[in-house]
Amino acid sequence: MLEALGRRSPALSQGIAVLGAGACTEVPLEKLARAADEVVLVDLDRTALLQARAGLPAASLQARVQLLTCDLTGGVSALLQERLRLLPWRKLVQGEASALWDRLAAVLDDCPVPDPPQIEGLPRATFGLAISSLVLSQLFSYPLLDLLDTVQQRAARHLGTQERHRRYQEAAQHFRLRVIAAHLHLLRDLVEPGGLIVLLSDVRGFLFKEGEMSQGGPVRRELPLVPYAFFDLVRQTFTVLAERRWEWLSDLPTAERPGRGYEVVGYLAVVPAT
Repeated sequence: MLEALGRRSPALSQGIAVLGAGACTEVPLEKLARAADEVVLVDLDRTALLQARAGLPAASLQARVQLLTCDLTGGVSALLQERLRLLPWRKLVQGEASALWDRLAAVLDDCPVPDPPQIEGLPRATFGLAISSLVLSQLFSYPLLDLLDTVQQRAARHLGTQERHRRYQEAAQHFRLRVIAAHLHLLRDLVEPGGLIVLLSDVRGFLFKEGEMSQGGPVRRELPLVPYAFFDLVRQTFTVLAERRWEWLSDLPTAERPGRGYEVVGYLAVVPAT
């Protein structure tokens, strides 16, 4: 993010938007505020946003920070839930599992994904820098988890069989890609032509056990968090100036449970002038 500040043209807007800001634990908010005339923090968790702004050391810096509480998908979860409520659950729970997952695949395919989402209070082509901070995978994973929670409540005996249902897996993957594309397009539209984008996303999770070693590191069970096509979508949408990858550990292993960590990719990119 600091590299983006150094590479931002003086001719660009000095405004900065941070999507998925939360409490700014991964965002150098003070440095951003000092380098901007306005910073707009966007997240669904207003309490975290208030905490982030209150942590700034000076009232003059706090005054530069605006807060916007919203769903960055434009309401995809609500749209999906509306369609799930209309399903004939009594019939589906009594039928074969394949019929249920076929129907849910159709629901995912038919669910609108605003592209780009229209976010009230977030003007387009206004910012010189837009940052997406470790929020991308949440935008599609939470609606899909809500769908599985609904199955747990309405048709629990079929839960788990979705892993063997190819049609549902394809629909879920297509849903992920649509949400990802919409978020990238939102970032693109927020900045002025020639403006900069910083995109941080976890791309792979992993579990590892204490004391297990392989090729000089711990044995790991890895789980992809974004479709592989994500990397192509980024380069199709932006001109990438720099790409970096790193890992962070969220939980250390114990004798009772494995450790948990994530692989993260970070892009610094420019929005091509049209």
